[in-house]
Amino acid sequence: MLGQRVEPLMQSIEEAAAGLLFPSESDFPIEAYRFGEEEPSPAAVLQARGLPPETPVEQTTVASFFEGLVEGDDDSAGQFRALVDLLQRELSDLRVYRAGKVDIEAFVLGRHPSGVWLGVTTKLVET
Repeated sequence: MLGQRVEPLMQSIEEAAAGLLFPSESDFPIEAYRFGEEEPSPAAVLQARGLPPETPVEQTTVASFFEGLVEGDDDSAGQFRALVDLLQRELSDLRVYRAGKVDIEAFVLGRHPSGVWLGVTTKLVET
């Protein structure tokens, strides 16, 4: 069954993200996220979160999104590196979407070999 193939990776992502907070004006947790079988696009991301269609969506790279978080020798940087490595190793076609202007919903999504799109999500506050 499709879900059974995805579940071990979802659990690994949850474990890798456990306790990580994405730094912004309000620090929110990073959580494992299953997007589904539809390929992510700005419109699909907005629809998945029930956001208005006029909400701005920016696409960026994994390297840019996690810039500054994976550098250094502290435990947090090591945990961010481990999460990024897991996503890059297990998922293809990784992409990052940031939806909103001040209160931002962020998604790091990639394609699982089964065809399901999954990854992590968090919120950012940028004023």
